[in-house]
Amino acid sequence: MPHTPTRGAFARVLSFAATRWARRPGRLAAIVALQLLSTGADVSIPVLTGQLVAAVADGTSPWLAFWGLLILGVLSIVTKIASYFAIIDLTIPTMQEVEAEAFARVQRLPASWHANAFAGSTVRKITRGAWALDDMGDLLMLALGPSVLVLIGTIATLTAFRLEVGLVALFGAIVFVTLSLLLTLRWVAPAARLANAQDSRVSGALADAITSNAVVKAHAAEAREDRRLTRVLGKWAHRSRRVWRRGTWSGLVQDTSLWLLRALVLGGALLAFARGAAGAGEIAFTVSALGMLDGYLRQIGNHVRNLQKAVNDAEEMVELMEDAAEMDVARPPARSLPPRAAALSFDHVTYGYEGAETPLFTDLHVAIPAGQKVGLVGRSGSGKTTFVKLIQRLHEVTEGAITLDGVDIASVPLAELRAHIALVPQEPILFHRSLAENMAYAKPGATMSEIRAAADKAGAAEFIDRLAKGYGTAVGERGVKLSGGERQRVAIARAFLSDAPVLVMDEATSSLDSEAEARVAQAAERLMEGRTTLVIAHRLATVERMDRILVFDRGRIVEDGTPAELMTMHGGLYRALREKQMLVA
Repeated sequence: MPHTPTRGAFARVLSFAATRWARRPGRLAAIVALQLLSTGADVSIPVLTGQLVAAVADGTSPWLAFWGLLILGVLSIVTKIASYFAIIDLTIPTMQEVEAEAFARVQRLPASWHANAFAGSTVRKITRGAWALDDMGDLLMLALGPSVLVLIGTIATLTAFRLEVGLVALFGAIVFVTLSLLLTLRWVAPAARLANAQDSRVSGALADAITSNAVVKAHAAEAREDRRLTRVLGKWAHRSRRVWRRGTWSGLVQDTSLWLLRALVLGGALLAFARGAAGAGEIAFTVSALGMLDGYLRQIGNHVRNLQKAVNDAEEMVELMEDAAEMDVARPPARSLPPRAAALSFDHVTYGYEGAETPLFTDLHVAIPAGQKVGLVGRSGSGKTTFVKLIQRLHEVTEGAITLDGVDIASVPLAELRAHIALVPQEPILFHRSLAENMAYAKPGATMSEIRAAADKAGAAEFIDRLAKGYGTAVGERGVKLSGGERQRVAIARAFLSDAPVLVMDEATSSLDSEAEARVAQAAERLMEGRTTLVIAHRLATVERMDRILVFDRGRIVEDGTPAELMTMHGGLYRALREKQMLVA
């Protein structure tokens, strides 16, 4: 996604945060009210300080001003503490909701998005963005907002003391705030955005290497991965160093402008004193007000820089939330599938990958009766995998329709459609959870007796019963604690539990040894019974018992028939591929 200009990013991110805070209007109103009270107390302190000094200088009683200062101090402290507790109750639920929303959004992004994204980078964007919302809440409601209010109040009291002093303070404050915003938004923020993008890449590179550690070890590539990460970290260090240096120069400019403002305001007050237009109490008030003005301006500069950082930290998460999700909607009029819909038909379907010059499928037409076992064969890139992805609506057809029992699947909600389709991939992906949880993923709430029955049908019960924790055994990330054959049988057990009428298998035995292949093949045969089955075949010997074979070539079905029929076709593609594999075997 292209980067948005900084000012647009600020508006987008702050709008995103504001809509989340607005869900708790009571807490938000309490924070604002408490901060107004605290700010009022802080602004009044210089006035009472001037009165106290004037009373001491005039020989009158200073106690009224003294007790007033104490009361204001207590009020300031109590309201600040109360606002801190209030913002805790605002921020934590907001962070909780945002992380949950971001996770839900990522889960629903299209398969093409996930194919191009690093899981580690995505996790980093979400967690960094959620914590950035915490920083933004503190900065805007507890720091920057009150600082601006105190600044306005202090300038107003200085103006009431002497108009020219107040105008100088106002002009200086405007110059300072303008400088802070320009430096932060136009100079520091663009560099910070690049640094954050590289930070996400570091997380992605780490996750990519760690999750593929078995491949790293197999190729003794630890040093190579070290060097790769060093290059990524080098770019991150360069970008981060540039951001921090720009921040330092920005702070220097702000400090210099503060010193100039301090000199002008204090010099004006001293001139008034020299001309007899101001007394000791007024000078004390000016010094006190100037100290507060200086302190709050300095805080505003820091708060603006920190706010810029928080906005940059949240920007990638907000962009993630704005990415187009895979819509779980049905094309009107919405329809439901019959309970065991299994007759599949491609009716003049056209589909092309995004950005491709020509469609992969053009006017594709094929019907598969319910219960038929069909092998999908062809060279790599011929369209086999895309064919089954269109059935799952992982991609949407451009023209034509795909139907199940005559119902256009585009008119069926995704959740209902995918409940009709069981998938056994070539490389099963298991969660780092127990065997029972992995099997029951296809049927939430499945009983242990149902799980055991599915495992038995899949031929998985024999190896599970030998494990110390049985069905409670955690399988490791992506199932690394299990062998390839064991993972396949768990995936088949999952498909048994789903009891879907349509089954898609992506050559579940292609990477197994002969013994494991035989066990998985037997389990697969049991799973296919009574289901419309599509088997993506890489080794053609595995589809010799199919009812029918569709041969793909460059997005077209060039041959269609039983294995025996296709072998009689002289010059046929299936026969050529089969004979070539027999020679290699």
